[in-house]
Order: sequence, then C-alpha cells, then structure tokens
Amino acid sequence: MWPILTFLALGALLALHLWWRRKFLRARADAEREIESLKRQQEQSTFHHQVRQEAIFNSMVEGLLLLDERGRVQLANHAFAQLFELRADITGRTILEVLRLHELAEMVERLGPDRPWTSREMRLPGIVDLWLRISAAAIFSADGTRQGTILVFHNLTRLKQLERTREEFIANVSHELRTPLSHIKGYVETLLDGAKNDPDVSTRFLETIARNADRLELLIEDLLTISELESGRVTLRLQTVELHAAVAKVFDDFKSRAQARKIALTDETAAHTVHADPGRLEQVLSNLVDNAIKYGRPGGRVVVGARNTDDAKVEVSVKDDGVGLPPEALERVFERFYRVDKARSREQGGTGLGLAIVKHIVQGHGGKVWARSEPGKGATFYFTLPATEPTENGKVGKGEAGTQPG
Repeated sequence: MWPILTFLALGALLALHLWWRRKFLRARADAEREIESLKRQQEQSTFHHQVRQEAIFNSMVEGLLLLDERGRVQLANHAFAQLFELRADITGRTILEVLRLHELAEMVERLGPDRPWTSREMRLPGIVDLWLRISAAAIFSADGTRQGTILVFHNLTRLKQLERTREEFIANVSHELRTPLSHIKGYVETLLDGAKNDPDVSTRFLETIARNADRLELLIEDLLTISELESGRVTLRLQTVELHAAVAKVFDDFKSRAQARKIALTDETAAHTVHADPGRLEQVLSNLVDNAIKYGRPGGRVVVGARNTDDAKVEVSVKDDGVGLPPEALERVFERFYRVDKARSREQGGTGLGLAIVKHIVQGHGGKVWARSEPGKGATFYFTLPATEPTENGKVGKGEAGTQPG
C-alpha cells in the first residue's frame, strides 16, 4: 500500500511541479514580452524625440553646432552644413578638422566657468566674403568641468552688403552733387568778382552754370525716380503698346544726337506688341538708346530688335557696335552709379542711374534685364515684357488697359 501511495504522491508532486513550471515559464514569457514591448516603446519614444529635436534644429535659419566635453562635434544642423558647404558627416571631428578656423577654435577654447558665453563678428574671405555673427556658450559642472558647448552662426553677409551699398550710394550721391555745385559756385564767385562786366565771359560762364544746373536737375529727377520705383509707390498704367511706335518715338528724340556721331538707328521690332506702361517703356528705351549712342562707334549702328519667347514674353534688345563691356562689368552695370570707365562716363554726361532705373521699371512689369558683350565688339542690352497676343478677330488681347503698382 505504501509504495502505491508514495508513487501517487510523487506523481502528484511531479504534476504540480510541471504545472507551476509551465505557469512560471508562461509568466516569464509574458514578462519578457512586456519588457520587450516597453523597450520598443522607449526606443520609439527616444527615436521620435531625436527626430523632433533634429527637425527643430534643421528648421533653424541659423547654423547650429553642438560639441561634447572633448570639443568634438555631436550635432550640426542643415543650416550650418549649407553655410560652410559641407557634404560629409562631421560627427566626432573637432572644429579645426572641420573648418580650419583657428580664430573660432581659440574663441571656444577661451570659454571658462567665469566666462561661459561670448559673441563676435567674423569675416571669412572668399569669392564672396562671408560675414558671420558667432555666439558660443559652454556648460560647466559644479567642479568646473566642461560638459559641452553650443555655437550659433548668424549669417550677416546680406546685411553687410546692404550696408556697403548704402555707404557707396551716399558717397556717390555726394560726389555727383558736389561736382556741378562746385562748378556753379566757382563761376558765380568769378562773376561776382567782376567777370560779369565782360559780356563774352559772363555769357560763357552763365552757359556753364546753366549746363551744371541742368545736370543737377537731371540727377535729382533720377534719384526721385529710383526712390519711387524702389518704394513701390509708382503705378504702372498698363495697356497694349506697339513696340514699333514706341521705338520710332524714341529714335525721333535722339535723331540729332545720332546724326552728330553719324550713327544709324535701325528698328527691327516688326509687329510685336507688349503689355506695358507706354511712358515707362519709352523711359527704358530712351536710357538704352542714349547709352548705345554715347558708347557706340562713331559712324556705326544702333539696332533695336524684338522676338517672342516661350514664356509669353517679348524679348527686346538694344545693340551697339562700340568698345563693349569687360566680363566683370556685365553683372554690375545695373547697379546705381556703377561706371565701367568713370572718366569717360562723366565726360559723356549722365547720372549713372539710367540702367538702375531700367532694371526697376522692367522688374515692375514682371520682366528681367541683362547684358551681353565682347570687348571690342559692342554690347547688347536685353529686357523682357509680357507679350500681347492677337485674338481671332485680329484685335489684341490680354487687357487693353489697367493699372498695377510697380
């Protein structure tokens, strides 16, 4: 009997052990699955946090650089990479290895517990100078050990360019105003000192004074025009304009000047029509034809042409056969007061604002302006304006008249 009871007890114990073991294994598996699920959730949370953090950093306009306690790069956002035109991964590298800027490395090195923040402007020479405002801040522990450093790079290049343009503009305006004013003042003083008593001398001096007064008036008018165009206060009275008629009117205005230099004026605009302000269009053509006559070859030719483009525009060109423009001048000729040959430009007259006015008027119409030239082979100035197209009954479409702010 005892052997049977013993056997049954051992069987029951074995069954109980197996049951508890199965239950334990199931509980452990559930726990492991729960731990794995929590681990995945934690990883996903960390990943999403990193993604959000990187998205925030990469959305910043300023360049951002995070360094670890050893001064090696932990994070660099897209703005930083674009600012310095970096393509490769720079994680784990030092500032000197990445940028080769000893000034910046020294700036970071000088940070300490007593001076954890600093900022300075830095100019990086290149094809186009890069101006930066760099702010650096370091984090230190209680015992003075550096934990990391953050650097923020603000691009000041555009502001510096605008500041330089403003300074050049003021200097140029001052010079352009001073020259005729000094002539007027000098001749007036000479007349007051007694030259007015000589009719021939006084007449010649008064003619010079009048000529310089005209130059002042023209400069002031051009300055006011530039100011109005740049401020957007100009209203363009848009309507259909026949290029041939506009060119003919401008040629008539410059006929005597062209004849004086024996320059032939040729109109090759054919039957093109544009959607433009007639007065402003004539102003553009007048400035370009005037320049072409001034700087064209004596006994040469000035040609105004036109062609349709693929984007519903008319491309107008004004070509001369003079000395042309050097390559470096092609991008700058539309700047205010820019002169390729300062001495020759002032001798020929003009304010140095004509091409800047042309650019602003054309851009106000939604067009663009540019120049091409080969030294010794003349120059051609181009601009585009919206085209008008004939309708089925032969009339010109696309808005016969209207107004639009420039």
